Amino acid sequence: MSGTPGATPQLPLSLRYPPDQRLESFIDAPPGAIAQLRALAREPGADWLYVEGGPGTGKTHLGLAVCAEAEQAGRRAAYLPLRAAAGRLGDALEALDRADVVALDGLDAVAGHRTDEVALFDFHNRARAGGRGVVYLAAAPPAALPLALPDLRSRLGQCARVVLGPLDDDGRRRILRDRALRRGLVVEEAAIDWLLTRTGRDLVQLLALLDRIDRESLAAQRRVTVPFLRRMLSGAA
Repeated sequence: MSGTPGATPQLPLSLRYPPDQRLESFIDAPPGAIAQLRALAREPGADWLYVEGGPGTGKTHLGLAVCAEAEQAGRRAAYLPLRAAAGRLGDALEALDRADVVALDGLDAVAGHRTDEVALFDFHNRARAGGRGVVYLAAAPPAALPLALPDLRSRLGQCARVVLGPLDDDGRRRILRDRALRRGLVVEEAAIDWLLTRTGRDLVQLLALLDRIDRESLAAQRRVTVPFLRRMLSGAA
């Protein structure tokens, strides 16, 4: 998705935070969650948030969306995928100390690594003292992460929690329809149903496939129909 957007302020917002990934475009958020995330992005002193959910539930979408929302409000924001910084998290987090809002994605990647946990604990305390906003993104609640530092688990547990549930086929259908509409891509309803039944239900893969469909339908100047998809996926489009 992205590296550390807050470290490259010269880039246009649209290049740093994908336009499809905004708070207003998130489908099936828990009640009140979008308002909490928007407050964190825009209001100094808002509650910190801990967003948890399994693969494909939209955690990264929300992390990037919070950063985009913060920058639209004139605040400095930074998104950090923790997996990319594992083993050197201290340096990566120090580089974010000037950000007003920080999204830390993938706590699971550093849980159990004591040096990284210490760096995260120190960052948490610095950010609190500095009045900044932080949203944590993880696959499991703090109590279920294999953390080595009880104090870090305690700090994470003090954040307000947003729990994302798995998407059903209707939710996936709505996301595909919404993403297509935002791109100006004409996709027949039968084509969306065909995608869900023939190409798997992993949302990340479906959205990557939608990118390809967008490119190939534009090149062919074709509506997205079931026959078009059959030909495209067979390599004949």
